[in-house]
Amino acid sequence: MAKVNSHHMIEEIQANVTTGDILKSKIVLAHIGEVDSKIQNRMIYELSKGPVEFVVPLLTHLLSEHSEVTEKMPIIRETLLSSLLAYPEKLPEFLEGDAVADKSELIRVVGELRYTDATQSLLNIAAATDNDAEILLIIEILGQLGDPEAINTLTDYLYSANRELIIAAVQSLGQLGTPTAMHRLAERMGTDNEIDFLILSIFADVQDQVSLDKLNETLRSHYAHMRSYAKKELVNIGPKAVPFLIGNLTHEDPDFLIHTLNVLGDIGDESATSQIRKLIDGLPKSANVRFAAYEALALLPLKKGAYTLTAGLTDSEDHVCVAAARAIDRNFSKILGVGIRNLLRGDEDEAKHIAKIIVNAQVDQIFADLAEDEVFQKLALVYLPHTHEDIREHYYKLLIDKGLTKFAAKIEGRDEKVVRPKVVAVDDSRMILNIYKATLHELGYEPVLFEFPASALEWLSEEKPLMVLTDLNMPDITGVELTEKIRQKYSPDLLPIIMVTTQNEATDNEAAKSAGVNAILHKPFNATSLGDAMDKQLKRK
Repeated sequence: MAKVNSHHMIEEIQANVTTGDILKSKIVLAHIGEVDSKIQNRMIYELSKGPVEFVVPLLTHLLSEHSEVTEKMPIIRETLLSSLLAYPEKLPEFLEGDAVADKSELIRVVGELRYTDATQSLLNIAAATDNDAEILLIIEILGQLGDPEAINTLTDYLYSANRELIIAAVQSLGQLGTPTAMHRLAERMGTDNEIDFLILSIFADVQDQVSLDKLNETLRSHYAHMRSYAKKELVNIGPKAVPFLIGNLTHEDPDFLIHTLNVLGDIGDESATSQIRKLIDGLPKSANVRFAAYEALALLPLKKGAYTLTAGLTDSEDHVCVAAARAIDRNFSKILGVGIRNLLRGDEDEAKHIAKIIVNAQVDQIFADLAEDEVFQKLALVYLPHTHEDIREHYYKLLIDKGLTKFAAKIEGRDEKVVRPKVVAVDDSRMILNIYKATLHELGYEPVLFEFPASALEWLSEEKPLMVLTDLNMPDITGVELTEKIRQKYSPDLLPIIMVTTQNEATDNEAAKSAGVNAILHKPFNATSLGDAMDKQLKRK
């Protein structure tokens, strides 16, 4: 094969530019890979001297037909961009005309130049082609352009039979970010969890009224992982989401209220305080709602009316009492201390119960304020020597720091020689974990507590407890997902798992059982109900 004469190639390109002969130029350019880089660059330079109608078809031809060569020659694409940047009005002509066969590079250039005048041309191509690869590229570029004129076409692809096109359309509508685009995405939700997640992530980024409303509405989802994702994103959004969340507090659905209160507490914006207090004043029937309300207030500043929190110490459910104690401790004042002292001098059984709650809740300001009160000391000593060693040690140090050495000496307790069976409890609420610590210890078990499911999985990879108790709604890894991972190592007979949750939703229950949960226990629990549920499973072993 004869060696290519590089000088003849340059001369031929120069002649073709003069005559406008595109066909001959293509023949010459087919050999561009056979010459050195200096000649290659010179050929492109000579080519660029021609009119845009001559240059663009040849450069796009090179890029599409000789990619193995042009990938090493960025000058080709740079020249194409500079030619079209000088004459952007030519882009629609090239897109809809016959001069360029493969229009992929032109479509990409439209996106790079953000040339919205070519939007209609892209829509026309999409309507006329059945090439999914080309349609996918157009959808992506329409997102980059951000032209609202593309919304209807992008919406059509949300319902395509091609999943890749659906995902691309979702992402492009997200890039448009208009209220109409968000409405169209909201309408698409509900049939595919992966796509729903993608749409929710877009709502979290856009944060317009439609997006925030839809994220808020997702707190009602029948799927735990969807609720958990929405809760996490609403917390990340912060105060901007609070007005939407406050509006939820007028609803009667207990689960919806609980999720809303969880988010409001985590956001920590004081504008929610008065509305949560109103909810408590209305005495919700659900103990789980009452617990969530006090738990939220324990994370919020309560500038006035904090004395009303003491009513929570006499609630019929221990969970609620603990949450109320934590809320009081967060907003503690001498007036609240006086109110608690009065309660401790009332009904004997109720006073004992309140003292037990204060001990187990680990509320330092309340405990320190009451520590010199003889009535409280007597009541607290009924429980303190027998509670979990962490709790005893915590209060021992507090009393020593306060100079109450005699009281401290009475709570040291006895060193236990009996080895207690380990029970793992996983819950993203630290308050619930504190309740687990006290309750499991009371039942004769050694609590092993995890706020994060991933940490629990790491521990379980090395050790096997007697049982696992897990919450359902947790960020990152739900209780169902945690169970699925545990079941990869331990069978239901080998390691019982009880799902302990506020939810009583058929979808959640079915998912939990399918994952391998042995039983479901609904919050709130106490030592009796938790002990009964555990005994029932352990007797099966």
